[in-house]
Amino acid sequence: MTKADLVEEIAKRTGLTKKDIGQAVDGFIEAMKNALTEGHHIEIRGFGTFSVKDRKARTARNPRTGEAVPLPPRRVPVFKVSRDLKERVLGSWD
Repeated sequence: MTKADLVEEIAKRTGLTKKDIGQAVDGFIEAMKNALTEGHHIEIRGFGTFSVKDRKARTARNPRTGEAVPLPPRRVPVFKVSRDLKERVLGSWD
């Protein structure tokens, strides 16, 4: 599902215009980006948790040459799915 698909689905369900929904979705995504950039934790009950994790510096290997490559410390965004969503997705396989 793309952002355009998401906007269309929400517009169908709410009766609001795609333009208004598009602005709301863009605002929501921008707010999440800003929060994660500042290192904040975002919890959406029933969906999951977004956070930023610090990774230590380490040595990796180039898969082609086998050469050791140093990787600097970095911050990465992570997502952990909620138990409710996980059960709902797993239940859809029945």
